[in-house]
Amino acid sequence: MKKKYKIDVDCANCANKMEVATKNTEGVKDAVVNFMALKMEVEFEDGADPKEVMPRVLENCKKVEDDCEIFL
Repeated sequence: MKKKYKIDVDCANCANKMEVATKNTEGVKDAVVNFMALKMEVEFEDGADPKEVMPRVLENCKKVEDDCEIFL
């Protein structure tokens, strides 16, 4: 399952860090962050519940870029 989220991030490098952090989160199969559109597309692993996975994604993103935001 794929879902799109609006994000707030300051620079392209920070967006790249968010993408890597998201991909390394349990329950995420793949992720693409588009800095220009301020959007994130997340593909979840089979059986993963986005409502449980996305708070962990946000937590991991805050570790690499503390002023980023994902609008869940």
